[in-house]
Order: sequence, then C-alpha cells, then structure tokens
Amino acid sequence: MLVKIYGSAVFGVEATTITIEVNVVTGIGYHLVGLPDNAVKESSYRIAAALQNIGYKFPGKKIIVNMAPADLRKEGSAYDLSFAMGILAASEQIKAENIGDFIIMGELSLDGSLQPIKGALPIAIKAKEEGFKGFILPVQNAKEAAIVKGLDVYGVENILQVIKFFNEGASLEPTVINPREEFYRNIDNNDHDFADVKGQESIKRCMEIAAAGGHNIILIGPPGAGKTMLAKRLPGILPPMTLREALETTKIHSVVGRLKENKGLMSQRPFRSPHHTISDVALVGGGAYPQPGEISLSHNGVLFLDELPEFKRSVLEVMRQPLEDREVTISRAKFTVTYPSSFMLVASMNPSPSGYFNEPGGPASSSPAEMQRYMSRISGPLLDRIDIHIEVTPVPFDKLSEDRKGESSNTIRERVSKARQLQTARFENFGNVHYNAQMSVKHIREFCVLDDSSKQLLKTAMERLNLSARAYDRILKVSRTIADLEASDKVKDVHISEAIQYRSLDREGWLG
Repeated sequence: MLVKIYGSAVFGVEATTITIEVNVVTGIGYHLVGLPDNAVKESSYRIAAALQNIGYKFPGKKIIVNMAPADLRKEGSAYDLSFAMGILAASEQIKAENIGDFIIMGELSLDGSLQPIKGALPIAIKAKEEGFKGFILPVQNAKEAAIVKGLDVYGVENILQVIKFFNEGASLEPTVINPREEFYRNIDNNDHDFADVKGQESIKRCMEIAAAGGHNIILIGPPGAGKTMLAKRLPGILPPMTLREALETTKIHSVVGRLKENKGLMSQRPFRSPHHTISDVALVGGGAYPQPGEISLSHNGVLFLDELPEFKRSVLEVMRQPLEDREVTISRAKFTVTYPSSFMLVASMNPSPSGYFNEPGGPASSSPAEMQRYMSRISGPLLDRIDIHIEVTPVPFDKLSEDRKGESSNTIRERVSKARQLQTARFENFGNVHYNAQMSVKHIREFCVLDDSSKQLLKTAMERLNLSARAYDRILKVSRTIADLEASDKVKDVHISEAIQYRSLDREGWLG
C-alpha cells in the first residue's frame, strides 16, 4: 500500500515542504531515497526500536521511502515521526485517512517519546501558506510554532498520541498562545541594567548616542575599566523590538535550534559575544550545508567582539560586506542562501599589548612602536565602519564605593526611542535607510546642514587634532544623532563639539 505524508526541510530561513511517499510491498529490505544524509538514513533503527517498544511491528517486507523533491538534500533526525507514521499506515497497522492534511515532524527516542526539532517556526509559516490543516510536532517546539495564526499546532510527547489521533480519533489539544500579549509582557525584562554601573557617565552618554543612531562603537581601555560590563547593557537601551523584528530574529534562532524549550516569540534583542578564536565560517555563516553565523544570530541586536585585535584578520575582513549590506549571501554550487545580518557592532580592545595606555607611572607600558603594531591588526576599512571611538578609563575608588544608583536602562531607552522615532519619520521615503548610521553621503549633505560657526568649529578641530578625512562624515552622522536626542531640527556647534570627542583613533599621534 502507498501512503503520502508531508514533512518539511529548512534552507536558509525558509522552509520547503517535503512529500514523503511510503510503499510497503512483498519482499525484503528497507530503501530510503531522495538525497537523505546519514542522520536521515539511520532513522530505520530508531523507528524499528520505537515501534517495537510501544507494541507495534516494523514490517518484515520491502519498504521504499521516497522524499520528494528528490534533488534537495534532506538532513537531520526530524523525519523519524513522519517515516514511522507512514510505515504504520502503509502496512495497514493503523488507519490514517486524513494524514495528508498535516505536516508531521519529530525525532523519535527508542521508547517512542519525541525529541525537539530545529526550524519549527519557518516550517509552521510554510504549512500555513500551503493550506495544511495542522502541524504535529514535539511538545517542546509547540509554543514556537503556535506563533503562526490560522494553523492548528499539536504538541505531542510520544508517538502513541499521534497513532491514537489518526487511528482512534482521540483528541489532541492544540497549543494556543497570544504572541502579541506574550511579546509585550516580556519586552522590559532586561537582565542587565545601566543602574548597576558605577561612574563612567561619559561612556554611558556615548552608549546612549550609539543606541539612538544605530552607530557601531569601539571601546578602548585597560583591563577592568568596565568595557564588557557596559557592552552587555547596550541591548537594554536599544528601542524595543517590533513584532516584525521579533519574528525575523526568532526564525533565525529557530533554524539553528537556539530557542529555549517551550519559548515562543523572542522579545529581547540578541546579544552575541563570540570568542576571539572564532573561524570565518562560524562568524558569517556557511559550511557544506549553510547555517547562520554569529552575525545573523545577532540580527536586530548587538554583536560584541571583545579584544578586537586578537581576532584573526581574515575573520574581521569577511565582516566588512555584511556590515555595509545588512545581509550575508552564502553561495554553493547548487544553491545560494541569504541570511539577514542587521546588527550593531560593539568592539572593545586594550590600547596596547600590555593592556594599558602609554602614561607615565602607569602599571606597565609599551613603546609607541609596539602600540602602533598592535593597533595595525585592525584594518582601516573596518575602522571606517565604526562611527564612535571612545576611551574608557578605570573607575576611581570613591565612585565605586558610592551608594547612589545611576540612571536605569529603561529611562535611557525612553530617550533613545524618541530619537529613533524622529529618524523613522525623516527616512520614511528612503527604503534602505532607517536610522542615522545608515546615511550615505547624499543623506548627510541633506540632513546635516551646518551653519557658519559649526563649520568653522569642525574645520578648526580637524586641523588642530589632525583628524583624518574619514572622520568628517562620521562626525556629522554622530552630531545628527546628538541633535535628535535633544529633539533639535538643526545640527548646532554644541552637537559638533561633542561628536568630535568620539573619534579617538582618527587623531594622528594618539598613540604617541
């Protein structure tokens, strides 16, 4: 008897429906065709043990399982449940007349229980698009799939529940959640708060400006100055994610199986902090069968690169194009995958190999030549994409021992959100520009018009501080953001003077 069941395969962040045809005829052998990988091929052993342990038989006949379209690579163990149900129906051990109305996915344990799968959200979105009645999957992934409205999602703990659902008409309870309500309930639950940071008021201000304009930022300072502590608190002051952003972010994390069990929509912006030994592929994504990398996992959030000069140069260079295009395209001979990668880059570094500034009486010092060599590990084109450079100095004891709490992340976030709203209104007619950091030279000339006193101030600063030409546009972008935080239509000289402070690495002789 021939039975058709439907599963799904995920490519990039989109799903493709897979038709699974199971044919049981007289003879001996188990034949699985349709470009399966090893994990899919090994399913027969898991299915045989699971069926035996729940009181059913793995047929001693010739079983042919075809996965169509046959030219797409199928990978992972998520097809176990689909195969098992197809084999039971094709061997007439159960009745399953309406089994073709459902997408069925799940990994089987030997006792018949189900293990979670990857990519439940994109699979559910595709199932709804193609008009399937429901989606049967492991209970651990049910909340994630239930984000999709108009599709019945049934979370099951073991294969027996699925068998009884089709064979005996037993009821399964659909998982129902209100994604909007859940999203807004958890939107302000930040683990890290700026109120916990003692001192560093100027750096907090700098972080606020970076968050308001979406500017990439680099923190330069000795060990223990608070660079990592400050970076971890940045997602908490970024504007709350919109539902669309949350859905995009959840899809990417779903594909790699990074969502927590029994969790629905992600409500917090992601914060990713890879170790400096990371490879090119792990950072941007790829592999023989491409998976999203760290830059895509930090989409709509923050990518923190601690100790930037310690990263391999090739790793940093591959990041240049995704920083500019806000997406990364991975090409293979048979297919091309594009992952979104719109993230804020936050980098930190020591000013020298010894870790300290070249100050008289400092704990340790390196020669200017050593410091220059250390800094040269970061290429000019990468620094060109970082708008704000700020020096972080250690906090003195009297600040550390203060009882007074600083400003909370939620208070700062309110100001940042207001500035972002101004930018959204300003750029509503520009499709690819949403905040100040994305402005091109054309936009800068239009929205960052300076009066005579501001021009003179900027000219004097560039001459006296020996600022490079690269710094000019960056200063204008940052000053536009400072003006937005003050709800000012025009960029004034006070905004320019503050922005000039945030270009440390452009000053010639900074290391001497």
